[in-house]
Amino acid sequence: MVISAAEVWTENLPLKRPYRIAFKRVDAVALHFVRLESSTGVEGLGCAAPTDVTRETPADCRAALEHGALDVVKGRDPRCLRAVVRRIRQEMPGHPAARAALDMALYDLVARSADVPVVEYLGSYHDELPTSITIGILPLEDTLREAREYVERGFVHLKVKLGLDVEEDLARLRALRRQFGSAVHIRVDANQGYTAEETMALADAAEGLGLAFIEQPMSAEAVDSMRRLPPQCRPLMAADESLHSPQDAWALTHHPPFGIFNIKLVKCGGITPALEIADLAYRADLDLMWGCMDESVISIAAALHAAFASRATRYLDLDGSLDLSRDVAGGGFEIDRGVMRLTGGPGLGVHLL
Repeated sequence: MVISAAEVWTENLPLKRPYRIAFKRVDAVALHFVRLESSTGVEGLGCAAPTDVTRETPADCRAALEHGALDVVKGRDPRCLRAVVRRIRQEMPGHPAARAALDMALYDLVARSADVPVVEYLGSYHDELPTSITIGILPLEDTLREAREYVERGFVHLKVKLGLDVEEDLARLRALRRQFGSAVHIRVDANQGYTAEETMALADAAEGLGLAFIEQPMSAEAVDSMRRLPPQCRPLMAADESLHSPQDAWALTHHPPFGIFNIKLVKCGGITPALEIADLAYRADLDLMWGCMDESVISIAAALHAAFASRATRYLDLDGSLDLSRDVAGGGFEIDRGVMRLTGGPGLGVHLL
C-alpha cells in the first residue's frame, strides 16, 4: 500500500462571533485541508490552521502543505507512519500547522485501513471529558450575557480571555462569580498580556475567584520570570505560547515554571509530537490541557483522539469548530452539555460534507 493521490485546498471561513484577545481581533480564518488516498482506496483527512502562534502565514503554510503532500508523502507507505512523519519533520521544519495536517491525515488513513478509531490505535485512557468554551475580551455586561448563553447551552467550564487591563479583568471575573456562584468553573487566558506584577495580582485573587488555572500570563520568553513566581503559584500556571515542541516541553520540565501544558496540534506539528510532549508531562507529573485555534472538526477530532490516548490529560479546550460559520467536514465527536465524546468511527471518524 502506498499513498497514490493527494489533494490540498483552502477555505476562508468567517466566524459566527468575532472576538478579541490581548493582541488582536479575529473575524475569519483561512484553513487549509489535505486529503490523502492510498492505493487500496482508503482516504485520510487533515486540516491546518496557521496563525501568529504557529509562526506561519496562510500562504507559506499552503505552499509547505503542497510540497509535503505531493513531494514528501505521495508514493510512501503510510503503514511506515513514524518514518514518514520523521521525513515530514526534516523537510518542513518551520511549518508546524502544515506538518500537523499531514500527520493527522496519515493517522486517519492508517487507522481507517485497520478499521479502528485512532484513539484505539494509540491506546485509549479516557472516554469523555468536558470542554471549556471561550469568552473573548468584552465589556462586563457583554461578558455576562455571553456566559449566560453558554451556560444555558450546557457549558459549565468557561475560559475567559484577559490581558489588556488587570483591574478590568478582575472586575469581570468577580462579576462572573457573583452571577453564577459555584455553578461554573472558570479558566483564564491572558495570551502573554501581563507583567510579573499583574500576574501576581491575578494569582493572589485566584483562590477567592475559584480559578481552575491561569494560561500564559506573561510573554513566551519570560520563562525565567515565571520561575521566580512563588512556588505555590506555579501549579496554577498553564504554558501555551511558551510550548511549541517536545524540546520546549523537555526544557519546561526542569524546575517547572508551569503546572499545566497546553498542547495544540497545529503548534507542535501533529499527533506524533503531541504524544511526545504528553509523555514528558506524565513523567514530570504535570497536567495536560488540549487546546485549539479556530479549526475544522477534522483537526479538533484529531486533538481529541490524542487527548483521550494520553494518561496526563485533565482539561479540554476544544471549542474551535463551534466558532466557524460553516465547515467542510462533520462527524468525529459529539458534545452533550459541554462533554466531549468520540463517535467510535474508524480513523478520526470524520467525513467531508
